Amino acid sequence: MSAITVIYNLDNRPVEGGEMQVVLDSLKHRGDDDQGMWIDGNIGLGHRMRWTTPESLHETLPMKSAESSSVITCDARIDNRDELIPQLDFSGRPIEKITDAEIILKAYDKWGNDCIEKFIGDFVFAIWNPNEQKLVCARDSMGVKHFYYYYKPGEIFVIASEAKALFCLPGIPKVLNETNIGDILILNYQDKENTPFRNVKRLPANYALEIDENGPKIWQYWHPKPPGRFRIRSNKYYEEKFKALFSEAVTCRLRSAYAVGSMLSGGLDSSSISCVASRYLSEKSEARLETFSAIFPAIAKIDSRIDEREFINSVVNHIECNPNMIEADAFSPFLDMDLLQWHADHPVGVPNVFMDWALFKAAKDKGVRSLLSGFDGDSTVSHGYEGLYYLARQGRWIRLLKDAMGLRKNMPRKSHTLRRLVWKEGLSNAIPEAVFQLFRIIRRRPRKPVKVLKLPGSMRQNHKSINSDLAERLNLDVRYFELLKQYHPTGVSDTEAYWNSLSNGLFAFALETFEKASATFEIEPSYPFFDRRLIEFCISLPAGQKLYKGWTRSIFRRAMTGILPTDVQWRVDKSNIGLSFQVNMLKHGRDLVEETISTPANRLKDFIKTEDLTAAFRRYSEQPLSCQAEAMFILSSVYLSNWLHSQENTESFGSGENAPRGHISSLSNTDLVLT
Repeated sequence: MSAITVIYNLDNRPVEGGEMQVVLDSLKHRGDDDQGMWIDGNIGLGHRMRWTTPESLHETLPMKSAESSSVITCDARIDNRDELIPQLDFSGRPIEKITDAEIILKAYDKWGNDCIEKFIGDFVFAIWNPNEQKLVCARDSMGVKHFYYYYKPGEIFVIASEAKALFCLPGIPKVLNETNIGDILILNYQDKENTPFRNVKRLPANYALEIDENGPKIWQYWHPKPPGRFRIRSNKYYEEKFKALFSEAVTCRLRSAYAVGSMLSGGLDSSSISCVASRYLSEKSEARLETFSAIFPAIAKIDSRIDEREFINSVVNHIECNPNMIEADAFSPFLDMDLLQWHADHPVGVPNVFMDWALFKAAKDKGVRSLLSGFDGDSTVSHGYEGLYYLARQGRWIRLLKDAMGLRKNMPRKSHTLRRLVWKEGLSNAIPEAVFQLFRIIRRRPRKPVKVLKLPGSMRQNHKSINSDLAERLNLDVRYFELLKQYHPTGVSDTEAYWNSLSNGLFAFALETFEKASATFEIEPSYPFFDRRLIEFCISLPAGQKLYKGWTRSIFRRAMTGILPTDVQWRVDKSNIGLSFQVNMLKHGRDLVEETISTPANRLKDFIKTEDLTAAFRRYSEQPLSCQAEAMFILSSVYLSNWLHSQENTESFGSGENAPRGHISSLSNTDLVLT
């Protein structure tokens, strides 16, 4: 994790070293191991360094190419180094001395913009091409690294790793973007470009940007390739291929000059990552893996569904690691809220971010700089219910019935009735709508009415409580469906639909929030399930490999034989982590909620009906475990209120020294229970 910035004066004003330094100072929390700047007339590139990989210890940025004079600044970890280095001219230098920035710059010198789709890893970079007088930038496929920019035609184009850094420059206005705030408040995260500031944009994940004096051009640089004609292969082939790719996705993220950690929840995803990582480190005789697990002994007495200690201990006893258990039910969901939102640059309101915050703090205390996460592995390796649809479409009805019966037996739950699995998930999706309409005509039944679009249930509580004037002005519900149509269009190929589900705006928002939270503790998070090679393989898998013999995520489970403890490998339940914030908000955050509701000058009333917030809090207080929608509305409202208040203090957007550092002591002085 590092920071980049670029100042490009399109009106040919010279970039001043002093203004570049102010921007770099505001990003000091992202890297204080080194800093650098390169300025040539109206263009300037800056960098803040935090060492993580062994190669980064030798890296000095910005860096100039001896061959082309192009200049790069980047925050990057390139994972397919071994593939790229032989294709580039490094004159026989030892691989361990070649930095990731050099690889990117050499690749650009050789292939130009075509180099971007060749990079596997997490990255943002900006390259100044002096020969063509243009700036070329890109962001990784999933958006793990961050890229914010301000553009005023004919005057200036500025990039920074965080939005707050942009406002250090005179002339860049900080204007509230009500539409983005409204989106966040109703839990609509589909927009991949907007920010809470009207003049600041994000470069979407998987996009590149090129700008010269004529203005910017933005394009998607990588598209998932649809699978070719499937060859008949054995189950063993798919299992071995998946295991190899998954292992590579984990081990390439262990390239670190410091201690490595893994977030271990006891689920299939995080447990698999921890097992593969531990085995690799042991084989290389490297330091033991540090695992970090949030446990809830107090809340588990209220509802045992949150208690994952049985599975966590099963993994810990199965591998070589140093386990760290953090009693997360001791913390408020509003833990260090001021500091968290200063880093995030947006209202957070994520239910369990306090849990991750505590894990990041524990990881820093153990000297960890690289932390693996199993975040949303079940989107990359889907549960496979779509396989029922494909079986129905192919006329393989006996196999459809067998899989449905197997699901009902292996994974008993209310949703696994034969009627639902065979008909709703399978046959009804495979029958064209025209056939349904014809059947209704024959039966003399009315045609199926046009479906009325309704917001998801999780959004309705928040949406109905939006201030009436704001709701009428912004049309947030209409906007939600327009964004959904834009980013999740119907009628696309199965490959595109799969990719659209993976690259949705919610993931972008979550990754940006977690990455900035981890920056507080000098930690770089990484996500093996977002490895593009693994994604490409999972997209191309035959549906029958994901749902097989009544097991969801079957390819994953089978591939982990001998790696995972069997009780974790074949577990069918999932913990109810949502209980943590529902219980803790009442236990540890009641005073803050009541203060937010009762503050007469609160700007929150410009966005929501405060009487609705009061009513929601009353219902939630009476039945906290059964009022999840109300709890989420309260949580997001308190975070928004806090964030709006912070924007009235313009000092919070100055130098990094002005961050609300005092609030970090609340976590440092909290009894983090490590067992």
